[in-house]
Amino acid sequence: MQLQQASRKKAKIKLGIQGPSGSGKTMSALLIAYGLCGTWGKIAVIDTENNSADLYANLGPFKTLSLEPPYTPERYMEGIDICLDSGMEVIIIDSTSHEWDCLLDYHSSLQGNSFTNWAKVTPRHEAFVNKILQSNAHFICTVRSKQEYVLSEKNGKQVPEKVGMKAHQRDNLEYEFTLVLELSMVHLAKVSKDRTGLFMGGPEFLPSIDTGRAIREWCDQGDEPPAPITYEAVLKSVRTAPSIKALNTLYYAHPQYQQVLGQEFTNRKHQLNNISQQTNH
Repeated sequence: MQLQQASRKKAKIKLGIQGPSGSGKTMSALLIAYGLCGTWGKIAVIDTENNSADLYANLGPFKTLSLEPPYTPERYMEGIDICLDSGMEVIIIDSTSHEWDCLLDYHSSLQGNSFTNWAKVTPRHEAFVNKILQSNAHFICTVRSKQEYVLSEKNGKQVPEKVGMKAHQRDNLEYEFTLVLELSMVHLAKVSKDRTGLFMGGPEFLPSIDTGRAIREWCDQGDEPPAPITYEAVLKSVRTAPSIKALNTLYYAHPQYQQVLGQEFTNRKHQLNNISQQTNH
């Protein structure tokens, strides 16, 4: 652990697009994706919306991966790995709302204390989010939303008042994205979060290929990021970890591998415990 000089690194955008059904989330995602990479052949859609992405096949020869129920985080991550292994530069997840629905159903099926049962749900959701954040590709994640209302008193009467859009996903997921667009029913986007500084404070706009190009220019500014540590390197480090402390450090340093290497971490922990017991005797 040491201090370093802050420096701007090249990045992969993690973009959230939320809006009600019919607001144009899929079309907007595809147009932005093309602007990001400049070729349809490097765009993949992980589709949970009854193959709705196929309706836009006239745009170009992008790839689709149809995800069938159950929409577990693990199945989403498997789909992401298929896209990454196929060399996709932009991965559209359309939509992420099914993942949260699946986990809510799982939580409701658990016996016992509802609050403590979240400990069985949260790590699975966090693994899914970390997979998106740490993968070396651009991600565009669509999220279903609906208009939210509250009751306000006017002239002595309780009347419904619009207070914005409520995303159908876990609360605070938007904080994980670099950029979040909210679409209206006339397909116009407004920005609710913008770390790029490209759109915040500007007027509503129609998402387009040029939107993706602008984001790509922002992503390409700065120094090359360090090469991500590979699965093979982490696996070797786990199998040769000299102590439980070193093993725990590895575990928390690489959340993207916590699940896939879970058994390896457990095996090495048992080995180290056995070595410790033999030494003490």
